[in-house]
Amino acid sequence: MAIATINPANGETLKTFTALSDQDIETKVARAAALFPTFSRLTFQDRAKKMLKAAEILEAEKVELAKLMTTEMGKTLRSAVDEAVKCAWACRYYAEHAEQFLADEKIDTTATSSFVRHQPLGIILVIMPWNYPFWQVFRFIAPGLMAGNVGLLKHASNVPQCALKIEEILLRAGFPEGAFQTLLIGSNKVDSLLDDPRIAAATLTGSEEAGIKVGAGAAQRVKKVVLELGGSDPFIVMASANLGDAVQTAVKARTLNNGQSCIAAKRFIVEEKIADAFEREFVQRMQALKLGDPFDEKTDVGPLATADAVTSLHADVQKSVSAGARVLTGGTPANLPGYFYLPTVLTDIPKNSPAYAEELFGPVASIFRVKNIDEAIHIANDTRFGLGASAWTSDAKEQERFVNELEAGMVFINQMVASDPRVPFGGVKRSGYGRELSTYGIREFTNVKTVWIK
Repeated sequence: MAIATINPANGETLKTFTALSDQDIETKVARAAALFPTFSRLTFQDRAKKMLKAAEILEAEKVELAKLMTTEMGKTLRSAVDEAVKCAWACRYYAEHAEQFLADEKIDTTATSSFVRHQPLGIILVIMPWNYPFWQVFRFIAPGLMAGNVGLLKHASNVPQCALKIEEILLRAGFPEGAFQTLLIGSNKVDSLLDDPRIAAATLTGSEEAGIKVGAGAAQRVKKVVLELGGSDPFIVMASANLGDAVQTAVKARTLNNGQSCIAAKRFIVEEKIADAFEREFVQRMQALKLGDPFDEKTDVGPLATADAVTSLHADVQKSVSAGARVLTGGTPANLPGYFYLPTVLTDIPKNSPAYAEELFGPVASIFRVKNIDEAIHIANDTRFGLGASAWTSDAKEQERFVNELEAGMVFINQMVASDPRVPFGGVKRSGYGRELSTYGIREFTNVKTVWIK
């Protein structure tokens, strides 16, 4: 893929970039390696001061940053503003809590003193996708840099201006040159970077295929890697649920970020007793969504990020329909310039179709009817993914079963799945391993060092 800004609302190429040469890459890696010993010895207060300044910049310039995100990947402007503000929240959260999270942990032994100390690993290769071009990156930056690591960003090739802007923000916030650098490179350079002994570890958010490649490459070099991959998240609605709240949230959960989110609800599993009412209301609300210019404040759903995304999504819908699925609304690309797909609802989903368990990355929802909670849990777990799950019920026993039996890294009851700096984010099964955010996230890229003093 060319490194370029292409407006997904009309397909216009706005700016192209030349990939870094091998010498350019070497210069940046060497700069990071030279800085790390000094940067890692800064006090938490020193790093926090810079991180808080980054938060101030993100909030002060949220509209301009949002315009950049919307231009490059098509999310609605208001959601892009929210993304910038959320990044500032993460910066503040770790500026305030990093020292506490990484404090020495005393252990009672026969030693005079024994404890665990968390120390940074070094240079972390940060491989990030386009769907949340700022938030995904700051999910590493805030904990990673507060822990004392330095980072090299290989961002998606369709959001190069966002990638460069992030580096600029951190420099303006006072982080030294080399603390976090953007590498405008293609994915063909990732393996050689993993092979570089100066790079200690990697973190990737992206597709299952990309995760397998990076995970294998890191394993060959015995390097730590955190993988946050795809999801085919279930959204379960039982008869005891507040149906109005469930339906309203279901539409938001499916069309969040134009349907391009790993934790967007994909499969809506509804108890038979209320299935007719849920389906009717859900379809009506999906049909009422306004599709169009993401800069228009009245727009609910903007374009998909690329032309290939539309082609891939439509192919999955067509395969599902050919296998026996029924279209209740949508089902085709929109008749608009750019990369738009109509909000779509499928039902009667056969097991041998993409809509049954795959990750359809766009505003396409699959509805399943189930007789009871046993069937709901079975269908929810009948996928190779295990990122998030949302279940709606007022029954305490049902809630407990969902918490215990859903195969997911995150289970939200009576609320849609969301990322939050205060709680760990990540999945199981083919959705990856390791955790971002919270105490767990900041410790992923530290050496958990045992200290025993006699």
